[in-house]
Amino acid sequence: MTLDITTNLRKQARQLENELDLKLVSFSKLCTSYSSSRDGRRGETSDTTPLLNNSTQDRMFDTMSVEIEQLLAKLTAVNDKMAEYTNGPGTATINAALMHTLQRHRDILQDYTHEFHKTKNNFMAIREREDLLGSVRKDIETYKSGSGVNNRRTELFLKEHEHLRNSDRLMDDTISIAMATKENMTSQRGLLKSIQSRVNTLANRFPAINNLIQRVNLRKRRDSLILGSVIGVCTILLLLYAFH
Repeated sequence: MTLDITTNLRKQARQLENELDLKLVSFSKLCTSYSSSRDGRRGETSDTTPLLNNSTQDRMFDTMSVEIEQLLAKLTAVNDKMAEYTNGPGTATINAALMHTLQRHRDILQDYTHEFHKTKNNFMAIREREDLLGSVRKDIETYKSGSGVNNRRTELFLKEHEHLRNSDRLMDDTISIAMATKENMTSQRGLLKSIQSRVNTLANRFPAINNLIQRVNLRKRRDSLILGSVIGVCTILLLLYAFH
């Protein structure tokens, strides 16, 4: 008697699993077609978008969600009944086979439940995203349909913003070049100090070349003044160009 009941329950479980499989395939196709149809109409205005198709798909989604949830609940109930009869008295000789069958049906139920929730969550995320984008597009269209003065002001603001961004970029490049030049000059300054120290040592040892060292120092100061003047003029010209 128990064996007949469990056999009947297995048949019910297989029938529900087949129905769930077909429903989940259709449910997945509905979500895919919903996303594709939304992507295909992204460039269209709100006046030409077929809203009826979207609302129909939303109703189909809600209906199929309820149907799948009902089938999952029925399959859960059937699995629970099978578990009761499997653990009941008089099934010791066939308990291993029944437990294996029950576990297989539970795994199938778990897979179907996971797939349903995953597809449903993806659909909800797509719908929320598209609703948000639709609201943004509607605001953009409303803004574009505003007065020409506002549009002109916006264009001027955008151009001014772009000009400021270019100026900031140029200033950053100028500062980077100046920092690199400073580091290079600092390095050269250290090297020149080292050379000058050695030359001074030689001058102290050989007074005859002191006049030559003084001439070299005078020329070095002159070159430093010329280089500093060139760098200052170039920096001023870059600043004037940046804020022109």
